[in-house]
Amino acid sequence: MTLTHAQAEALLHEFTKSEALLAHARGVEAAMRALARRADADESTWALAGLLHDFDWEVHPTLEQHPVDGAPILRERGCPEPIVQAILGHGNHTGVARDTEMARALFAVDELVGLVFAVAMVRPSKRVADVEVKSVKKKLKDKRFAAGVNRDDVRQGAEEYGIELDALIAIVIDALRDVADDIGL
Repeated sequence: MTLTHAQAEALLHEFTKSEALLAHARGVEAAMRALARRADADESTWALAGLLHDFDWEVHPTLEQHPVDGAPILRERGCPEPIVQAILGHGNHTGVARDTEMARALFAVDELVGLVFAVAMVRPSKRVADVEVKSVKKKLKDKRFAAGVNRDDVRQGAEEYGIELDALIAIVIDALRDVADDIGL
């Protein structure tokens, strides 16, 4: 059995109640779709990795637990192993190698999506449509802004994925613009 998008959505909603975390999941899903198209990869597979990468955060809210304790749940629900491995590797704390392009893409966009969200929220319009690459780069340098965003991971993610940071930021902004109404941006 392979997990469908509808089943993944149901799984996400079963474990995640926070609207902010749900919006983040959808944002990462959109960014992963954009990178999959750019890589000529399977968009639906990459999208599932983005959608589910933090599904267990509310029930496993420590780095010791997340996403390691969520992986067995994903496997039980029919999530393909390449997606599980990408999710396990989306943070440096697990020690799981990012040995696929999908895994490197997930690591590259996770923290960056959070930063772009934060930049959008301080715009007068609170809309991602008004966010520019230079604004994100400026806020990336300000460690007090969106302090929960790991700046080292943002830079390392672009490097590991093999893309210039400006280009990655532009892709993420464009991807979020495509789903802005769905995620409140």
